[in-house]
Amino acid sequence: MKIGEMKIACGPICFALQYRDLDGGAPHRQGAGGAGGGNADQGVCIQVVGKVEGKETELLRFDCFDNHPHYHYGPENKNVRIMLDPTVAGNPLGWTMGQLRSKLPAMLARAGYEALAVQLDPYQLTKTLPEVEARAREMAMQQRNTVRHNRGTDVIEAGNIRFGLEMRTVGPDGGIAIHVLGDIAGQEVELLAFDCFRTYPHYHYGPMNKNERIFWDTTLVPNAFKWTMDQFKAGNLPAMLQRAGYPTVAAALDDSIIASALPMVEARAQEMLQAAA
Repeated sequence: MKIGEMKIACGPICFALQYRDLDGGAPHRQGAGGAGGGNADQGVCIQVVGKVEGKETELLRFDCFDNHPHYHYGPENKNVRIMLDPTVAGNPLGWTMGQLRSKLPAMLARAGYEALAVQLDPYQLTKTLPEVEARAREMAMQQRNTVRHNRGTDVIEAGNIRFGLEMRTVGPDGGIAIHVLGDIAGQEVELLAFDCFRTYPHYHYGPMNKNERIFWDTTLVPNAFKWTMDQFKAGNLPAMLQRAGYPTVAAALDDSIIASALPMVEARAQEMLQAAA
């Protein structure tokens, strides 16, 4: 993988930082499988880099992602990838910094770079890591990919949530968009968004929060609007809202109110599609 451009030197190694934003089944990676089968994720990537036989080499990599955080021993050597359980480890970036402070020589040795591990100066490492952490946390805040959509031209109330509908045009693409809206701390927030576009249909978990964007595989899901309505009718909204980061909204949903609102949502969306045809 390409080494990050932000580099912080530390004796025989350096720490390279970059922000990674992976779209699930994005057009250039279409065919990842499922209804949007790629692994949409984002977060700070911290690479430990050093010279091996005169070549700049990625020795360790920590992908501090939202959904599937993990780390690699020797990405250019043995590439052992280990998944991190954030339920136990806590914040992936905080966990990573803890390992760099206490376990870096041992991790370098396991990755196959014992010669570099013994060259590390513990004092220099202690002085360098606060800057690494400060830059990484700054990057995590400033480079997070979020999106703010319109709320929709037609809004249908459904208890503690509402459905916003609009016909969207994005360059040569577009189609019906369904925004699932709710109130958080007195402010209306877009919780989920379904862009049922003609060419690159996709949906968002928490557009203003984590913005996990997943592209449908149009071979398996030829009608994104129908797929979206099917998820609502099947009762999948609570699970989707939880994944988007809004468990309290999910817990307060009233199934009967949503069931009564969905025919209005579907009928109005069909009218908008026919008018735009």
